Parts: sequence; C-alpha cells; structure tokens
Amino acid sequence: MHSTVTVVFGSGRSLELDVEVEPTPQSAQAAREWFDQTWLRLGCEPLRPSGKVLLLDKILGVADALGHTLLAQDAQQAREYAERTALALDKPRVTVDLPGMVVGF
Repeated sequence: MHSTVTVVFGSGRSLELDVEVEPTPQSAQAAREWFDQTWLRLGCEPLRPSGKVLLLDKILGVADALGHTLLAQDAQQAREYAERTALALDKPRVTVDLPGMVVGF
C-alpha cells in the first residue's frame, strides 16, 4: 500500500513522507509496539490531564520529540516514522498536525 504521512510542525514547516508498506495484523502490532517503545525511549509525556495515552497521542508525541530538523535531515528515521504510522493506522493518507494536536486520516 502506498501511504503519504504529512507531519505539520507549524510556522510553515511540514514534511510529506511517502512510503510503501505491506499491512498485516503482525506489522500493525509491531508498529504499535514500536510507538510504545519509542515513546518511552524519547521520554514523551502524556498529552491529556488524565494521563491516559492513546496510540494517536504516541504518534503525536514521537513526531514532536523527533522534531522537524531530525526528520528533515535523517531520511532513514523519517521513513521509519512514516512506515510505522501508516502500518499502525492502516491508512493511505495520514496528517499529523502538531499545533492542532490531532491526527487525521
């Protein structure tokens, strides 16, 4: 499946990442686990006052922690983030809007 993941950082800064993925239940589970591990490794904080962290929160938090500079300069990291996002959500088009704190598809 071809997937386009757009990450909006604000101030006119965004990245559009095109990837090819093979969605399967196993790859979706592996992508969710990658977000769990990466969220912890990067020291991300819950976005909600309740402290509950959903998959979409992890997608937002990891993008924010990685940042525009890293994702724009490190093609391998950007590809991995985009592939994991596409697989976790099983969607051909995903927009990660950091200023709006929303993931749309």
